[in-house]
Amino acid sequence: MPRDRDVDACPGALQVHPAADGAMARIRLPGGMITAAQLAALADVSTRWGSGTLELTARGNVQVRGISEVTAAGDAIAAAGLLPSATHERVRNIVASPLSGRVGGGVDVRGWVGQLDAALCAEPRLAELGGRFWFSLDDGRGDVSGLGADAGVHSFDDGCALLLAGRDTGVRLEAGDIAGALVDVALRFLEVRGNAWRVSELDDLRDLVPEADVHGAAFPPVGKAPVGWIPQTDGRVTLGAAVPLGVLPARVAEYLAAIEAPLVITPWRSVLVCDLSEEVADVALRVLAPLGLVFDENSPWLTVSACTGSPGCAHSAADVRADAADALDEGSGTHRHFVGCERACGSPPIGEVLLATGDGYRPIR
Repeated sequence: MPRDRDVDACPGALQVHPAADGAMARIRLPGGMITAAQLAALADVSTRWGSGTLELTARGNVQVRGISEVTAAGDAIAAAGLLPSATHERVRNIVASPLSGRVGGGVDVRGWVGQLDAALCAEPRLAELGGRFWFSLDDGRGDVSGLGADAGVHSFDDGCALLLAGRDTGVRLEAGDIAGALVDVALRFLEVRGNAWRVSELDDLRDLVPEADVHGAAFPPVGKAPVGWIPQTDGRVTLGAAVPLGVLPARVAEYLAAIEAPLVITPWRSVLVCDLSEEVADVALRVLAPLGLVFDENSPWLTVSACTGSPGCAHSAADVRADAADALDEGSGTHRHFVGCERACGSPPIGEVLLATGDGYRPIR
């Protein structure tokens, strides 16, 4: 059902959110891709003017909380090359298969990320696209198509399927047409959305794509991050590090940046450190694991998540992160997401969502 609010309050790096713990900025990272120097810059912003931590989001973005100097922080983020378009910075929401081009998958979608990002920023009308609207680019392995992005593509042997709200529309695209097709969907959404912010809130998907199969198959969601020692096709190594509750201390981010390797923030609030030699990967693993990053795919930290909660969010009825951490030993094999209010921010597509009531939790999914 569409929301009643007409104003898009979704934060960006320039339009910050006035949270209970201070200004909060959200920095979009198309495809989750970020350089070591850029991660170091965000760590510095958080250390100088923020909470001293970075928050990883369910769309592969990064948040900085508790910012005391919003203008200085924005200038530093821009200087790091993370704001190529001041007018479009909140609409650059692109999730892509994090291991694409390195491990598995049917096609390397990293080039599509850049093409789509450039196409979004080049269309002036899309500056009005809501900050919640997002895109997915799946290389065929099925890791991000099931996350339910508003518009996306999934690579098959016979072409790329156009997805709407995580469903196969039956429409097939050539690789060279992907960016243009997704921009067209977003433009059409602006025309027909009324007070809807997401494609799933529309009454009929054919308002966006007339030939769409509205009963097309939905892709099953993937609930866990790729973690541990991941051999790449080219003989190098990716290290997958889960970040407990998505909270990355700035000091740990500095250690990650010091490796000077390509980095990917995943939609499961983890970090991939890519293109390492075995020798460098071995040293990095020995340094990073004691800092609190998780490289064990069986760790209970991969079974819990939480919204910000108290004291950072004024809407929250509890310190949900502390409660999620305390519940690690109560694991049932089902992912549990702890939330402080009925907005249920950051809820993953699978598992239980537990709402704080003031005297405990009740399931709302």
